[in-house]
Amino acid sequence: MKELFSVDGKLYRFFSRLWDMTVLNFIWLVTSFVIVPVIMYFLYNLGLVSFKAFITTFFPVLLFFGPATVAAFCITNKMIDDSEGYILRSFLNAYKENLKQGVPLGLITLVAGYAVYLDFQLFNAYEDNPIIFLIAGFVGCFVFTLSLIYAYALIARYDNTLFASLKNSFRISLKYFLRTLILIAVLGVEIIVFLWNNVTLWIGVFIGPACLFLTVSGFAMYFFRNIERENENSGN
Repeated sequence: MKELFSVDGKLYRFFSRLWDMTVLNFIWLVTSFVIVPVIMYFLYNLGLVSFKAFITTFFPVLLFFGPATVAAFCITNKMIDDSEGYILRSFLNAYKENLKQGVPLGLITLVAGYAVYLDFQLFNAYEDNPIIFLIAGFVGCFVFTLSLIYAYALIARYDNTLFASLKNSFRISLKYFLRTLILIAVLGVEIIVFLWNNVTLWIGVFIGPACLFLTVSGFAMYFFRNIERENENSGN
């Protein structure tokens, strides 16, 4: 029992990691400006702001979502190795270092998501439901998901171009296709749990995004280490 509550005990480590996740989640929300649209959404539902005011709050997200997410992956990648250090300082340093690639990657993510959404909307908009839009939606969803799912973790870990990171994400997804499908399923379950009811929704607000990032990092770091070992062995 004494070991359980000690500094090196499992309970202490659990709450320490939970606190780190909460801090990381809060910093990500603030720096990515996601917290502003969330607040505006609640105000809009209460009838305190107009729809136009609610929509305009999303424009800053287009610029700051990418580098904030790369910075968050810099932390979660290190969490997998228990080497994250000071969360705030590490996050801010990573944020500044990844502005150049983070901004366009965030834009690509948001545009890709909207393109897939638009395909499905067009499919539902026509009475005859043209199958071409449905096919385009599924193909786009497949390609974009595989190209983006490890891209943030790759940029956070390696010094590479944006195009190379997207290409490598797609290649890793195909190389570990079954495990990637499991990852997508796990992420889906986590999202469903966080959206289950009002209580879990608030839990999701406090730690949800950080949990999703850590889940991706857990899978990604396993793949990265395997590939690094393969490259080392082939070099020898």
